[in-house]
Amino acid sequence: MLRTIGVDGVDAESRKLIFDDDRRGLRLLLLKPADVPSYVAYGAADLGIVGKDILLEQEPDVYEPLDLGFGVCRLVVAEPRALWERDDPSRWSWVRVATKYPRLTEQYFSSRGVQVEIVRLDGSIELAPLVGLAERIVDLVQSGETLRANGLVEVAEIARSTARLIVNRASMKTEHRAITDLCDDMKRGAVKVSS
Repeated sequence: MLRTIGVDGVDAESRKLIFDDDRRGLRLLLLKPADVPSYVAYGAADLGIVGKDILLEQEPDVYEPLDLGFGVCRLVVAEPRALWERDDPSRWSWVRVATKYPRLTEQYFSSRGVQVEIVRLDGSIELAPLVGLAERIVDLVQSGETLRANGLVEVAEIARSTARLIVNRASMKTEHRAITDLCDDMKRGAVKVSS
């Protein structure tokens, strides 16, 4: 999408984490998705692109002016097929769940009156039920293929997520024109990418 709106200077083969687009006067940082809100909220970056799932989990103090419409996925509860075949979620009173989304997981189960023990993981969440770490998981899925490949079945959807543009609150005031222009370009670019 950035290439579509004329952003240049990123070398996909490079191991560098900072790139400059001299023509547009932009400096681009390549970050892990979970770090993007911190860089933006604390002013190390004026803008960021990050999934709505991360914004819901972290609740950073940033503006969220644009849904970019790509990176569509869902945050779901899943469990092994054998458990799913005999399980009734309406009867849950206590569950142990592996996830990298502890806040959203706690909210989801608490709102249903279910006590939840959360096992915090950062990757390979689908492995937890296979080795007895937790019976259920809360994880992000696109097609559900990884769940199926590991014998897991989706039980419930917690949230939907797409890529979002976020903006530092102070930068929105001090760099308003430049940010608004870039947002407008990104709106047009998002339409081209999704077409």
